[in-house]
Amino acid sequence: MKPWLVLGAICAGIASTASAQKVLPWTETVISVDDLDASSRLFRDLGGWRVVREDTVDAAELRYWKLPETASGRLQLICAPKARIGCIRFVKFQGAGEQKPIRAALRAWDTGGIFSVMVRSDNVPQLYENALKLGWWAESPPIRFQFGTSDLRNVVLTGPHGVNLAVYERISPDFTAFPVGPVSQAFNSMRMVRNKPIAREFYEEKLGFQLLFDSANESEKPTPSNFGIPLNYTPKIKRSAAALQPQPGEIGRVEVMQIEGFEGLDASKAAGPPNFGILSVRYPVESLRGYRKQLEARGVKVEYAADKVAIGSIGLVDIFAVRDPDGNLTEFYELSE
Repeated sequence: MKPWLVLGAICAGIASTASAQKVLPWTETVISVDDLDASSRLFRDLGGWRVVREDTVDAAELRYWKLPETASGRLQLICAPKARIGCIRFVKFQGAGEQKPIRAALRAWDTGGIFSVMVRSDNVPQLYENALKLGWWAESPPIRFQFGTSDLRNVVLTGPHGVNLAVYERISPDFTAFPVGPVSQAFNSMRMVRNKPIAREFYEEKLGFQLLFDSANESEKPTPSNFGIPLNYTPKIKRSAAALQPQPGEIGRVEVMQIEGFEGLDASKAAGPPNFGILSVRYPVESLRGYRKQLEARGVKVEYAADKVAIGSIGLVDIFAVRDPDGNLTEFYELSE
């Protein structure tokens, strides 16, 4: 077994279905930006993340994304301390034509485009204050709430071009699955969707992911919202969410949320390169060709695909991407033979 597959198996454990056995937790999320250092500063300065690689984007990857021949790019891959997955690959495109933020001036109830990358922190209030000093903003001040048996704090920080970082602090019980610190490795990503049952079905029935939870509980009394919902509307507006993952564990998740009662705008047509924002998450697969055949047999359309693409720090890969019902990209790759 290849080294990166061994790592994934150790982190994630053994799956229970044939589909899930082939897909491991996502290794990185890809974010399109116009300034690499400014975009990664919060992670580096406040979270101690390290720069793993800075390089040009290989021409084969630009062609895979269907960008024009004039396109070029620079990348900066950063990872949390001691982490090798849950990383962020910032990409700066040049000569790729018009670029605009995917989720320009949108709120949480607007759909399309990956809404946020999720990390953990051991001190959400302090991180919130420090992030504001760096020029980040937030959907709301930090809130405290119960989810299942967990006592949590959360804040959704907003950086350049509307890129959101959802930060969770588990007050109790203790979190021990991976190192936390001020800003941990990324473990989840959120998509705001028009229809949660349809979105859940795509990840569960089409991609073969396992359901972690499906919840729509709301307080009957006005309660501060981490998504900027007005206080008096919080008992009326239901946030219905489902989280799914290819392997059991605390990493590599995807979450879909429908905010029922508010009808927002749709950014799905802008959700792709070279536009600014969170473009995708990348999952390694043990048998990419077999998995692709499996997805296509289930009616999943492949949006991008290429073989022998050099991706800095991963290697030479075969890769393809699909869109969910709300236009969000998910990528799957395997090291080329």
